[in-house]
Amino acid sequence: MKFRGVKYLTIDDKGRFAMPAKYREALFESCGGRLVVTVGTDGCLLVYPQPVWEEKQEEIQELPNADPRVRRFQRVVIGYATDCDMSKQGRVSLTSSLREIGKLDREIALVGQTDKFEIWDANRWREFASDFDFDFAGEALQGFSL
Repeated sequence: MKFRGVKYLTIDDKGRFAMPAKYREALFESCGGRLVVTVGTDGCLLVYPQPVWEEKQEEIQELPNADPRVRRFQRVVIGYATDCDMSKQGRVSLTSSLREIGKLDREIALVGQTDKFEIWDANRWREFASDFDFDFAGEALQGFSL
């Protein structure tokens, strides 16, 4: 299954949110509801189905870590990676450290990114998305058209 779209959800007092129903069955079928959550870029969290994360973690570990920036990246991304099993009701628990890193309060935006999700504080997502400009990438998107 490919994940796309933005869903606004609420985190309860225990740090849980309910995965949207349209993804639950596919996640249970593909990975038994086993997810991995870690830090992402731009202040969001990343949610991977565990088999996808295992491949990504291998890629991260294979990066040439002679560069201290790469070592720091590896330490932070792998260090914060947390196994989060989805309950039968589709709830996912986020640790307090992940919620703190993502600056998550009550309302979140779950943003599908094909093979993973991003979790944003809803207000930060709205601000980030409202500043979207197709010219921002310059040459990186040259020749690409939607």
